[in-house]
Amino acid sequence: MANDTFVVEIIAMANGGNGIARHNGRTVFIPRTIPGEKIEARVTQDKGKVLFAEGVRLVEASADRVFPRCAHFGKACCSQWQHIDYPAQLLLKQDVLADQLGRIGNLDDKHVERVLRPVIASPQEWGYNYHMTLQAIGDELGLPAVDGRIVPINECHLLHPDLWALYESLDLEFEGLKRLRLQMGTDGAHMLILTMANDETPELETDMPTSVNMLLEDNEPMNLIGDSHSRYTVGGRTFRVTAGSFFRANVSQLDNLVKLVANTLALTGKEAVLDLYAGVGLFSAFIAPHASLVTLVESYPPAVTDADENLQDFEHIDVIEGSVEEALEELDEKYDAVLLDPPGSGLSVEVMDALGELRIPRLVYISSDAATLANYASGLVVRRVGNYTPGREELSWALETWSTG
Repeated sequence: MANDTFVVEIIAMANGGNGIARHNGRTVFIPRTIPGEKIEARVTQDKGKVLFAEGVRLVEASADRVFPRCAHFGKACCSQWQHIDYPAQLLLKQDVLADQLGRIGNLDDKHVERVLRPVIASPQEWGYNYHMTLQAIGDELGLPAVDGRIVPINECHLLHPDLWALYESLDLEFEGLKRLRLQMGTDGAHMLILTMANDETPELETDMPTSVNMLLEDNEPMNLIGDSHSRYTVGGRTFRVTAGSFFRANVSQLDNLVKLVANTLALTGKEAVLDLYAGVGLFSAFIAPHASLVTLVESYPPAVTDADENLQDFEHIDVIEGSVEEALEELDEKYDAVLLDPPGSGLSVEVMDALGELRIPRLVYISSDAATLANYASGLVVRRVGNYTPGREELSWALETWSTG
């Protein structure tokens, strides 16, 4: 019966934050649960071998369970882990990564255990996002929900407090708004980035020291008020980021990320390095002092312009504007290492094939999703070394990644 309940024990955490249990020989995914807990649950979706369920009653709670801060916990996609104490989150996310590398990446347990490193904790547990994009729903703004809807928000503990204060002060009385991005540089300068229906420019009045830009349908930025870019300081260097250019929201964690990338590449000063999907040149700036040549490839024109400015003090960085697929076809330099920081969708078959043919000795892949990392790392290894037995020494290069709490 649809309303029947059953009691299960959560045995693991799935990629994305659902707890995993077993019931009558089938896998059950239950949100807002923690491994070790016993849950009375009710099925919400029957997918054959897999069930999706909701928790009805917490029978035995984990010692790692805490009270979520966000009123939208369990609804908006950004708040799926808030019921878990932060140190426990780090361990669980490491377990998730190990599981994905084993199941999707086809790596044996011994190899995963040898190469996997502890998750690097974020220096800021709350209020760390220097930008966030809200979706318009009628006269309200909200965040994507786990079921695909948009959830209006009245608080957010992940967004930087100054940006939340800016959001609360806004009075957006114009029609046609599709998305609103709240953004702030490390210098404290605020920015609003609008996406409007049919690229119609809104009539704006403001008495706040806030820049306003609009992204057109082709993703080109249009400056409306103030500056067209934000500035972020990472590792002692300041980076210009034009509206529409990619830059990670958790800026406090970037020092750890660039150090990890540099250490993983293990450059001696003689190597030529490819920086693919390079954005505004963040990683190239910290690779260049330890390399003989850096070739940066980025397809978004404003980001390329940013990279030119951000890297102007280096004479041995070549900046290429264009797709990675096109750039890899035309490269004639021999490279010793390559850094990949692709979008969430991962790599195209063309890029994977080209990298396999180049057989670059060292590859560092940055991914924000454990499943994507495991899938594409496995595919890259197959193309690089041909048929292989999981666990061979050649595989370790594909597992270098950054995991953030």
